This record gives sequence, structure tokens and C-alpha cells, in this order.
Amino acid sequence: MTKLTALSLSVGVFGMLSTLMTATIWPLPVWVLFLAWASFFFVGSGLTGLAKSVACNWTGIAIATATLLSVQSTGSALWLSIAVGVGSLAMVQASRLPWISATPAIVFGFAMTVGTIAATGNGITTVGSGHPALVAAITALVGAGFGVASEWGATLISKAFGSRAAPVTQPA
Repeated sequence: MTKLTALSLSVGVFGMLSTLMTATIWPLPVWVLFLAWASFFFVGSGLTGLAKSVACNWTGIAIATATLLSVQSTGSALWLSIAVGVGSLAMVQASRLPWISATPAIVFGFAMTVGTIAATGNGITTVGSGHPALVAAITALVGAGFGVASEWGATLISKAFGSRAAPVTQPA
């Protein structure tokens, strides 16, 4: 069995479990979980990838929160546009730090926050456990955890069924 096949099987099983969990037990936005999961693999996976992915996502969540709080009392499209421009600049500048150097993973965090607001209808000034930044931050951590679990699952599947390197071929 190739490593890619083992990872495919593991991701499929954990994808099913994460969807079932968010639909029945813990109502986290499953698409945020999948973004965080993708972010985990994007930054390199492993426990280092877990830490970096979560740090990048949380940085984007913090920047989105500050951006949205700065304009929450205005309905002006111009001010919102300016704030998002400044937030975008901040995301790229933040990626100068080595431990949060994956700009796309920071942008994922920003998008997680804005999308959670749109999906839940809870604004950035919501108080309590429904605060979109809190929901996005928890879900980012859980999603990265699913990344680790699926990676470990692939390792177990490879060991159980034998592993061989996938042949390198060019697509037809």
C-alpha cells in the first residue's frame, strides 16, 4: 500500500468522524475544521506543524477580530475596505516571525473568523461562548488535532498493510 493510499484511507475515516462529531455532539463549523486540517498539512504536519498551524490560524483570527472591531460601529464600505486592507497588510507583516511564517495559514484564520460570523449570525461583539473568534479558535485547534490524528492513522495503516513509496509518474 502506498503512503498516499494509507493517508487517503485515514483522512476519509477521520473526515467522516469529524463531520459526525460536528453534526451531532459538538456543533463546531465543520468547514472551519477542514480549513484548519488543511492548514496543518500545508505548514508541514507533525507536532511542529500542529503548533505552527494553530499559531498562524490564531494570528489570523486575532487580526480579523481587531479589524472587525475597528469598524463595528460604522456601516461604511469605505472604512471596512480600509480596515481590511490594513488587516491584510498586518497578516503579511506578521508572517515575518518564523513561528508564524506561513501567510496563507494566517489568512485561513482571518477567513475562519469572517465565515463563522456569516454562518452563525453572531457579530464580533457577541459575548460568551458564541463569540465567532472563540468558535474559530477552538475549531482551528480541533482541526489541527484531526490533522495529527489522520497523519498518525496513515502511519498505522502503512505499518499494518505494508508501505511502499508511490511511483513518481507524470499525469497523462
